[in-house]
Amino acid sequence: MELLVIFGALALLGLFFIVLYNRLVALRQSRNNAFADIDVQLKQRYDLVPNLVNTVKGYATHESTVFEKITEARTSIGRAQQVNDRIAAEGALSNALTGLFAVAENYPDLKANQSFQQLQQELADIENKIAAARRYFNNATNEFNTSIQQFPANLFAAACGFKSEPFFDLGADRATQEKPVEVKF
Repeated sequence: MELLVIFGALALLGLFFIVLYNRLVALRQSRNNAFADIDVQLKQRYDLVPNLVNTVKGYATHESTVFEKITEARTSIGRAQQVNDRIAAEGALSNALTGLFAVAENYPDLKANQSFQQLQQELADIENKIAAARRYFNNATNEFNTSIQQFPANLFAAACGFKSEPFFDLGADRATQEKPVEVKF
């Protein structure tokens, strides 16, 4: 009878750890899915940037520094392998786009251009979607990180390969990057 109780307790303990492990896997997958949602929006922005740059280039040909920063940022996005590297590269692109719109302010003909206005509106829409996807991603990251740090999961999470994951943080330039894209007519 004692042996049966011991096996029963071990089976319950094993079942408990299986359920806990599966929950952590599900949370990690939820976080990965949330980043995939961000990635879709970032890809749309990435594809929109050349059209925007070409439109501005037609008016502001001597603003080569801004165009170089955008090109460098897009290149670093393509090279980013890790989530942290991708987040940093996307932040650099956001900063470069802010510079592009600052340049556009100096060219009234550009600001009045229908193509430029449409591209600005598309970018503003994409930026709003990115912000929403980023909030969802950070929420999923928070839930995952909290789960692996809570007892009893914290006792075996690291041994099973679960570690705290970074948030999609905008870093030091948060105020600049969180400022909505301004569309003026």
